Amino acid sequence: MSKILVTGGTGFIGSHTVVELHNAGYEVIIVDNLSNSNPKILKQIESIIGIQPEFVALDLCDEIKVKEFVAAQTDILGVIHFAAFKAVGESVQQPLKYYRNNFYSLINLINEFNSSVKLVFSSSCTVYGQPDVLPVTEDAPTKKAESPYGNTKQIAEEILQETCAVSPDLKVISLRYFNPVGAHHTALIGELPIGVPQNLVPFITQSAIGKRGPITVYGNDYNTPDGSAVRDYIHVVDLAKAHVAAIKRLENDEAESNYEVFNLGTGTGSTVLQVIDAFEQSTGQKLNYTIGPRRDGDIEQVWGDVTKSARDLGWKAELGISEMMSSAWNWEKYLKDNPF
Repeated sequence: MSKILVTGGTGFIGSHTVVELHNAGYEVIIVDNLSNSNPKILKQIESIIGIQPEFVALDLCDEIKVKEFVAAQTDILGVIHFAAFKAVGESVQQPLKYYRNNFYSLINLINEFNSSVKLVFSSSCTVYGQPDVLPVTEDAPTKKAESPYGNTKQIAEEILQETCAVSPDLKVISLRYFNPVGAHHTALIGELPIGVPQNLVPFITQSAIGKRGPITVYGNDYNTPDGSAVRDYIHVVDLAKAHVAAIKRLENDEAESNYEVFNLGTGTGSTVLQVIDAFEQSTGQKLNYTIGPRRDGDIEQVWGDVTKSARDLGWKAELGISEMMSSAWNWEKYLKDNPF
């Protein structure tokens, strides 16, 4: 089997991608420093796929340790790089934390692989800022980031694109995610935020189960159907499958250039209030929420054109908002009975 290195593989998207890589016949080695994830996820993955993937506890910001790790590897086909901090609000409050972690980890990986690796990079729709035209395509110009988190994704893409321009052996696909939510259908893995969730859906599920108070809807005066912000929500399992498609594209040398970019979303936007309603409709749980002021770093609305992903990756999202909400709720109920 071809071996794929998954950095941040015990995290939310990483763990689901490990499962889908296994299902597609790949061998996986996970690297994670567990700063924003739980080691019990390894056992949860094993419960789903029947084996526990190889795991190495490693901080990718440690240049010496990364050098030692990569020097010991001889059979890695490709790398899927998730290891990054990702909370928009936190990044506004702690920008240096985000710049250090998100840049050092990427640069150390590229350096130690001698710019010769097949890399799938975890990027974000935040690179578009507030697009002038919706749905936003991959050809849309990137704008000044609204947060340090978004800026790290913009600059990381520039680092990769410029390195690819002078390193023909480096093959990169940057995947620009919209808003990943939901959980695996087994309810054995899902989003596991440390502390108060920074994202909408885990706060919804924690509020519904009694762990949090009312949900705050940040702003109801946007120019949207109901005044709340619009995002393109995508089921995490669909997102994980897209990473497998990207690895296969690199493995089969199907890329048109050694640096490509793809949007990953459903192509449909939902307001915050619509997501709350979808949760109530799909789970039967009534939610309490209040309206608060707009949040620093947030944009008004964004959703993606996913035509290119369907055409070139042969991938499209299959699960809708109802499946996203019900699977996230099943995961939250699992956590209540099986606390981590």
